[in-house]
Amino acid sequence: MPDETQIKQALTRHRLAPSKDRGQNFLIHNHVTTRIVEKSGAQPEDTIVELGVGMGSLTLPLAARVRHVIGLEIDRGIIAYHREVNDLPANVDLRHQDLLTADYPALAAECGGRLKIVANLPYSITNPLLFRLIEHRQQVEWATLMVQKEVGQRLLAQHSTKEYGILSVLFGACARIEKLLGVGPGNFYPRPKVDSVVIRIVFTPPEPSANTPAFDFKLFRRLVETAFQQRRKTLRNSLNAMEQFGHRRETIARALAAAGIVPTRRAENLTANDFARLATNLKE
Repeated sequence: MPDETQIKQALTRHRLAPSKDRGQNFLIHNHVTTRIVEKSGAQPEDTIVELGVGMGSLTLPLAARVRHVIGLEIDRGIIAYHREVNDLPANVDLRHQDLLTADYPALAAECGGRLKIVANLPYSITNPLLFRLIEHRQQVEWATLMVQKEVGQRLLAQHSTKEYGILSVLFGACARIEKLLGVGPGNFYPRPKVDSVVIRIVFTPPEPSANTPAFDFKLFRRLVETAFQQRRKTLRNSLNAMEQFGHRRETIARALAAAGIVPTRRAENLTANDFARLATNLKE
């Protein structure tokens, strides 16, 4: 893989520059990219979708490990660079694609099964991309992602902590998440001002049970987002905003009681299962 000097030289030679608007920070140390690929869960027979190819720092070790890499990249200049220098192996399919508008169902059909994703996510699109993964969780088997440390903390947060929020609950209902390793700012060019962390998300649609009942995920998400919009308010007050979606206050109060949730609690005190019970009772 290219090191920092080679990346700088290549960018200068091809009149390219890391985009601040896109949050581009390129990995520059081989030992870090090797560890990410080794821990990612990628196997030799896999087709991996890489979200954001950049200068190929992750693409090259991925291509050496798996059967096929589909690399999605929005930056036309970077795509032109790779095609001109012809530095990517034959098993890499480089495509011009906005990560936030990628057709995940079509990609899954092309790959013959649920997607396996690896990415050093641009900081500027991390949150919307995570919500896209939730929307397409049925098409994604797992995703190994480099994200800001703060985002990783939110994803891994337990209830009743300050980091706990919408992403914590939504992913808690449909996935298992583990931290693989921390990555300091010195491993990137340009150097970011924050630490990063590599996480692995395994999407596991919950089996209905006494603890995790079947529920309407669209309603579940609406409940979670509404409850956390004013997270310091009690549920009795914050969920009044559900009236705009046709749920009367009396109905919400009955659903809270049926779910065994005290209305004076706050959103941050509820687990994903609590919200699932509430969504189930509200729908009923």
